[in-house]
Amino acid sequence: MVESRPICTNCRAFISRADRVCPYCEFELAPALRLNLDPARAIGSLLPQNGQITIYILAVNGFLYFAMALFNQQNISGGGFFDLSASTLFLFGAKEPNYIFHGEWWRLITAGFLHASVIHIGMNSWGLYDLGAQAEEAFGSGKMLVIYVLSSICGFLASSFFAPSLSIGASAGIFGLIGAMIAYGVNERSSFGSHVKAAYTRTAVWAMVISFMIPFTDNWAHIGGLAGGFGVAYIASHPRLTRPKHERYWNVAGLAIAGLVVICFVVQLFSTLKYLRN
Repeated sequence: MVESRPICTNCRAFISRADRVCPYCEFELAPALRLNLDPARAIGSLLPQNGQITIYILAVNGFLYFAMALFNQQNISGGGFFDLSASTLFLFGAKEPNYIFHGEWWRLITAGFLHASVIHIGMNSWGLYDLGAQAEEAFGSGKMLVIYVLSSICGFLASSFFAPSLSIGASAGIFGLIGAMIAYGVNERSSFGSHVKAAYTRTAVWAMVISFMIPFTDNWAHIGGLAGGFGVAYIASHPRLTRPKHERYWNVAGLAIAGLVVICFVVQLFSTLKYLRN
């Protein structure tokens, strides 16, 4: 009968297949199996990469506008498919300070994904498509999503304090990405960084000038978004926080932010159903 057990390559003694070290001569037979269990890497990998976050945001914005337009046509008198009523915007989660300061905090998030008209969503989509891709390339998907949503929250929070009217739109987050690119240039201490900082500072100035020239524009949301985006990105893009290990945690944070956005819209849905019943 042939012996099926393996033998130690050093002392030639029979050993078991599970042995990594020979029990007789203590010779290391094979390195211990190491499982590369990195929860941050595994969870962060669920977030879309390679410039796809911007496309996902645009898709969400488009879907929500289409849903609001259908709702507006079937249930609300006033407005139409191309220009929505204030009632529809409110029911889907627009920024309304009285409701925000009385518990409906999620409107600070939902408002950034809503638009009032085809022209409104078209202009914001054009800006986001161009700027979002650049910010995503500079910061990575997870970090860019965190910056975008947090700067949008900052924008609508500033607007809630200083502009009490109903408002919505992706422009707060877009201004946040402009501020983020300025912060990127500040942290990138090189001639390239100086070029980025100068270019996006000019973009910020011109964008603010145009913003003040357009009637019924929520300029406080733009100012708050710009400041919030700069602050978050200045911290996020600091050289000590751009190591590969830290980038995995930013991806986890981005996934958490995406989950928070979904939760906010679910909560808003239940609030809307309550308002409609009443």
